[in-house]
Amino acid sequence: MPMTAWWCWISRPGCCRCRGAGKIVPIVWPAAPRARFADALIVHRLDMSTSGLIVMGRGPQWQRALSVAFQDRQVHKRYQAVVAGLLSPESGVVDLPLLTDWPNRPRQKVDHELGKRAQTRYRLLAHDVAAATSRVELEPITGRTHQLRVHMQQLGHPILGDDLYADEVACLAGAAAVATCLPVGAGTSTQW
Repeated sequence: MPMTAWWCWISRPGCCRCRGAGKIVPIVWPAAPRARFADALIVHRLDMSTSGLIVMGRGPQWQRALSVAFQDRQVHKRYQAVVAGLLSPESGVVDLPLLTDWPNRPRQKVDHELGKRAQTRYRLLAHDVAAATSRVELEPITGRTHQLRVHMQQLGHPILGDDLYADEVACLAGAAAVATCLPVGAGTSTQW
């Protein structure tokens, strides 16, 4: 588990709850590391079905500083996802405003009148023609709830295993692939 005097991170599998910032959840933070780093406080969350890195500040001061860095977009995030279909074009920016779909919460929806600006940069990494899937890199330019999931679904390439936005076939395919999103880079100057 990489760490410094002011931050550390753990790799979290999908389907584990990650409650609000500052809280430590036993399923996310196993007993042995918690005993060694009792001062570590969660800085951000991941969707329940998303595997990836959870950044933690070592104590309240560093948790606040890191939270501000996330809020001020000084942390640059990239994710990888396996999506249904053979993605084309191979790169681009999805620019679709998002709004909470109140009758169907926690779902979000595209709303051109009331939605908040949401942009996602995407790039094809590989096609799997036999499986009719694509591995893509996703970079949220903005940070809306479920942004990557909705944007890929709107392109017609839902993330495999996505229980909210993928059709039944893509959702079940994802259970076998165990692939949703995984952060592959972040930080102002350090790549993790």
